[in-house]
Amino acid sequence: MPQDPFRNQADSPMAPAEFCFEITPSDSAELNYATKAIYVGEGGDIALTSVRADDPVIFSSVPSGSILDVRARKISATGTTAANIIGLA
Repeated sequence: MPQDPFRNQADSPMAPAEFCFEITPSDSAELNYATKAIYVGEGGDIALTSVRADDPVIFSSVPSGSILDVRARKISATGTTAANIIGLA
């Protein structure tokens, strides 16, 4: 295991992600982890619900390779056409 000189530092929303996970859009399930940001591998639309919102919003025409700097708790299947979505937490 590599040494981590920052292991004793407090995490914050502004700090780089310490955990990455694949996201499968779902109309019913929330994410296991709230994100700091979302990487979009294959561009399209993303319907997401932020950590402090009740209703989803749609980010339209997100280009491939983009990082959305948003704290999300849900990525909905309905309205999402982007693929290869990675949560950064």
